[in-house]
Amino acid sequence: MFRTEALKKVDRDYFNIIVLDAYDVSVQSKNTGHYWTIHNTEYPGEGACVIYHKHRFRHPYHLHRRAPSLGRALRSIRKHDEWLIGHETLHLSSKK
Repeated sequence: MFRTEALKKVDRDYFNIIVLDAYDVSVQSKNTGHYWTIHNTEYPGEGACVIYHKHRFRHPYHLHRRAPSLGRALRSIRKHDEWLIGHETLHLSSKK
């Protein structure tokens, strides 16, 4: 189960909140538009979770990775956004 303190730390300036409850957090990144669901499995530890990802609303989710806590999952999403934005910038600059 996600603790109330952890749920309060979800950055509403960075994410559009879709679902925020004790077992599931679904958000959309305002930077990339990608959708993420973080599910608390409580295994192997209390805050352990699985991160699912999709690029567009109508796409199905796919497994992204696991994380030991909600905070670590959210940091992983931000790192993915940074990678994606950097990758797109490199891709666009190579087309010139």
